Amino acid sequence: MNSNLQRLYDLASRPSRRIIGLMSGTSMDGLDVALCRIEGHGSTTKVKLLHFETVDYTDDVKTEIRKIFAKKEIDFQHLTLLNEWIGRLHGEMVTSCLAKWGVSVIARDEATEGVDLVASHGQTVFHAPKTLHNIDKFPNATLQIGDGDHVAVTTGIITLSDFRQRHIAAGGEGAPLAVYGDYFIFSDPSENRLMLNMGGIANFTYLPASLDASEVFVTDTGTGNTLLDAFVRRFYSKKAYDKDAEIARRGHVLPDLLATLKSDDFFKKPFPKTTGPELFNIEYVEKAIKNTPSVASSLAMTSPQFLALKSENDRLADQQIADLLATLTRFSAETIAEAIRNVFVEKQFSDATIRSFKIYMSGGGMHNPLLVNWLRELLPEIEFKKTNDLGINGDAKEAVLFAILANECVAGNPTNFGTRAGVPSVSMGKISFPN
Repeated sequence: MNSNLQRLYDLASRPSRRIIGLMSGTSMDGLDVALCRIEGHGSTTKVKLLHFETVDYTDDVKTEIRKIFAKKEIDFQHLTLLNEWIGRLHGEMVTSCLAKWGVSVIARDEATEGVDLVASHGQTVFHAPKTLHNIDKFPNATLQIGDGDHVAVTTGIITLSDFRQRHIAAGGEGAPLAVYGDYFIFSDPSENRLMLNMGGIANFTYLPASLDASEVFVTDTGTGNTLLDAFVRRFYSKKAYDKDAEIARRGHVLPDLLATLKSDDFFKKPFPKTTGPELFNIEYVEKAIKNTPSVASSLAMTSPQFLALKSENDRLADQQIADLLATLTRFSAETIAEAIRNVFVEKQFSDATIRSFKIYMSGGGMHNPLLVNWLRELLPEIEFKKTNDLGINGDAKEAVLFAILANECVAGNPTNFGTRAGVPSVSMGKISFPN
């Protein structure tokens, strides 16, 4: 037997595995690296987060990715080069973290701290479900770069990657994938739970107290932080995001613009559904501004051309920017809250009502006090907590969930999620050997 296959066979039969989960989302702020010890599989899965770090992307890395990110027309050579480059870069980031943590690359036995597998999500550069591309003859599609072979060779660790393709091949849209890990580690017979992740795009997983996998439900809701971060970067060269909503809290929500932002057909489409920055981007907001007469002339002053020329108008421009960020924050809050209400008020679940579950937040949006306060205001009957309260750091959660997907691929048995749309019963991940 091939020695790599023998190693996989041996790993599958062990009671636990040490797996590094890697995640870089649409915010592109860096790579989340989560070293987990995972016992069991499926409903017996138990996870301990051993180490976690977000390795920041340099400005150069962000610049190179943004040349192709969520764009229909790109330099194809640049995409090809980035696929290998990002794979090596992520591999180097992993080895750097392991050295910092004092962790061996390979675990020789159960008593030796090391790493058995890497679960690499890669860097999403384009997400194209049929509901967005609208080309009948083509299926759902998505693309993540950062080749798994390069991660494996760079780290010396067996690597699983490209998880989303199997999801699409089985009839899904390639997202959200959090549902699988959410179900295995967060389901609890004492309460219905809604796992709300607010990254660049917001999504939630409903976990019934019945533990019935066929009743699990997952969907994107729309924008999370992606529009906020994009406009902060546009207007403030030294800021990556609006820390603690310091700018947005000085602003006032513009109701007419908010209504225009919410008028897109995406919000009328049935659940479940997925989306990305291919729809929710700076151009989306600029179009909404132009189509809102009450703000079109004033907010046009926040264009880069205006900001480059402003002098005595600093205070005016800053207030307009604050108003825009406040409106975009409210846009995220209302579309998240309305998606939650619509899913449950429409009684897609016979045993679920709006008062029957708790919400557990994760992702960068959980640190935005304005966004969280507005969610509590819009959903006053629901108790909000963080996944930290369940033992998993909310910032690390997405990386941890990919580690769980890798664990299921190597050691799990099929779990039947029924025929509910968006949750095909599949095992995901392509395997790359280091030698």
